[in-house]
Amino acid sequence: MEKLKVIIADDHPIVLFGVRELVERDPHFCVVGEAVSSSALIALLQQQPVDLVITDYNMPDDSPYGDGLKLIDYLKRHYPTVQVLILTMISNSMILERLHELGVVGVIQKNHLHTEIERALKAIRGKRPYFSPQAPKASVVDSGLDTDQRLETLSLKEREVLRLFVAGKTVGDIALSLSRSPKTISAQKVSAMRKLEVDNDQALLAYCLERRLFN
Repeated sequence: MEKLKVIIADDHPIVLFGVRELVERDPHFCVVGEAVSSSALIALLQQQPVDLVITDYNMPDDSPYGDGLKLIDYLKRHYPTVQVLILTMISNSMILERLHELGVVGVIQKNHLHTEIERALKAIRGKRPYFSPQAPKASVVDSGLDTDQRLETLSLKEREVLRLFVAGKTVGDIALSLSRSPKTISAQKVSAMRKLEVDNDQALLAYCLERRLFN
């Protein structure tokens, strides 16, 4: 029996260890590489063909490949025969829908990893998609202020930063595009996040996608 070759990517070594252990319990799969960044993941893919990539959705990295939707889009365009299984904590329906549109083979909620990965791998063996039934239904857009009020508080420069961020640009990319320092761009992004009442990059992206901002 020829095993399906797998690469695992996550910026937390302990997660890599745990996922490897779980995957290798299934005799149909063989882990042939591990990556702690998107750059390392792409380097591995360039070295050898594999059947499946299991990757964290959110891997902070200044590489040109980024993470999140930008990385997944890159993988599906440049490695169309490789199946992609996502590990995530995101609950936003717009992002989950977009992942489905990009053609990922499945999404697993990280806090249910141990109970779900066996089912996901079984589905993949059977050439079926797997999407976590445990995905929370909560929306990130819950606040006392409505969207228009929050958007009106953004400065022009903050809007420029968000527009490029939603397009998949890193802080470094945005700094080059707008001829500002990375420190300034980071501060403007943080200020915009505070005004929009989101506390991390995932929530910021989800907010913009839900409201179809900058489309």
